[in-house]
Amino acid sequence: MKRALVMGGTRFFGVRLVEGLLEKGYDVTIATRGVTSDSFGDRVNRLVIDRDDLHASKESLQQPWDVVFDNICYASKDAMEAVEIFEGYVKKYVVTSSKSVYSSKENIGDYTEEHFEPVGYEIVINDKSAFAYDEGKRQVEAVFFQRASFPVVAVRFPIVLGDNDYTKRLDFYIEHILTDQPFKLDHPEAAMDFISEEEAGRFLVWAGECDFVGPVNADANGHVEMGELVRMIEEVTEKSAVIEEEGENSPYNLEKTWLISNKLAESAGFQFTQLVDWLPGLIERRVNELS
Repeated sequence: MKRALVMGGTRFFGVRLVEGLLEKGYDVTIATRGVTSDSFGDRVNRLVIDRDDLHASKESLQQPWDVVFDNICYASKDAMEAVEIFEGYVKKYVVTSSKSVYSSKENIGDYTEEHFEPVGYEIVINDKSAFAYDEGKRQVEAVFFQRASFPVVAVRFPIVLGDNDYTKRLDFYIEHILTDQPFKLDHPEAAMDFISEEEAGRFLVWAGECDFVGPVNADANGHVEMGELVRMIEEVTEKSAVIEEEGENSPYNLEKTWLISNKLAESAGFQFTQLVDWLPGLIERRVNELS
């Protein structure tokens, strides 16, 4: 039986990852702060760790693992500790990165993996308080791909959507439209891509099992303009959005279209869903939940 360690597996797509591993017969251990309860019962083993100080849990972490999944790595210090602790103990390491490693300010089109090369990126060792989110993820990738001797996959997700999304960014639009609260949307023509929590979990399982190593983008096929997203919510709520220059800034208020290409993962064998097949249903469920 293969052994998998999941750091950060008790909420959102981490839960989907653990469920997917259990379905495939893995012996799963989840390592968290022990604060958030989970529904896995006796199907998983548990470790309590402080992700900001992995060395404190060194003895319990240094076991033979077929694959380690790290969903809570945000800075070079986090990554460096993982490299030091898991050296010689893991066959493959899958770290959750982000499409934020790519700039949202440039007119690139669909960003491919080559648009950010972590191998040549300057490493600055520090904790997450020293970095903005995007720079923290660049530092994470730089450390793993420059310092680790074990195989690493860095999964570059866009914003993940789902019924269990604790960030409530999609809910922001729904709640503001339902309650006639004004919000800003400066560039309704700007488009974004997404991935569902189910697909994110499924992709991580795939990344842990396939032969692929390196950075890889993962998003559902298709994209949506922000103005169209608002119109989809308006249609379900039967209300009109109040978009004002002085309104509250909205979470997806982009300056430009910001998309990534998933062709590399597709060529390696992963089949992505179509965004249009699940986004309308998610919006409808969230509207019903929040009404």
